[in-house]
Order: sequence, then C-alpha cells, then structure tokens
Amino acid sequence: MDFKDLYIGQFAEMTKVFNLEDVKNFALLSGDINPVHLDENYAATTIFKKPIVHGFLWGSLVSALIANKLPGPGSIYIHQELNFKAPVFHGNEVTAKVEITDLRPDKKIITLQTTIIVNKNVLALDGKAIVKLI
Repeated sequence: MDFKDLYIGQFAEMTKVFNLEDVKNFALLSGDINPVHLDENYAATTIFKKPIVHGFLWGSLVSALIANKLPGPGSIYIHQELNFKAPVFHGNEVTAKVEITDLRPDKKIITLQTTIIVNKNVLALDGKAIVKLI
C-alpha cells in the first residue's frame, strides 16, 4: 500500500480458530513446551482449568495483519506493545484488529492500535504497533 493511501481510522481485521495441532506445531517451532498449553491434566491444576493457546501464537495475528493487510507488504516493525488481558483456549475464535491512530509522512511511520477479541466479546489483547513503510 502506498503511504498516501493511508488514513487515521483505517483498519483491518482477521478471524482465526487455533486448535490443538496448531498449538503443538507452535510449541515445536518456538521451543515453548510449557504444559499449560499441551497437557490437560496439568492445565486442570492451574487457574485456567484447561489448556491455553500460547499468547504469542494468537498474538502473531497482529503481525500477519500488518504484513499482509495494513499497511501490508513493505512494512517493517519498529515497536510492539502487547498487553494480554484474557486467555485463549483451544478452539476459541479470535478476531485481531489493527487500526491506524497516527501517521508521520516525513518518515513513513504508522502507529496502530492493536486488539484481539476472543469469542466475539472478550478483550484478550490490546497494544500498539509502530511500523515503517520501506
């Protein structure tokens, strides 16, 4: 996307469901094999009572939106804040959204509010991303 086509309030979103296979694959790739993600018996002893999806797995939807939709190809991360507010369980539907809150044309820098909603009504993540178009 060309910088001149961007505007404050512009947004993009995507929805995904993460299943056990996704969690297992992420655990293998990342090396994060914490049993709270993979072991039902262990997870039952925690505050969550059942396995949760890795925060960085479902949080990566923010990166996917930035890379593919808004601002899209040619965007490079400068900064990311992620505030995890609620767990995501295997099989939950998550909707990620990025929205432009500031534009700096002189440096082609874009600030985005980032959110992820779980099951259509619970804020699971909020934060901010700063990216540069190259």
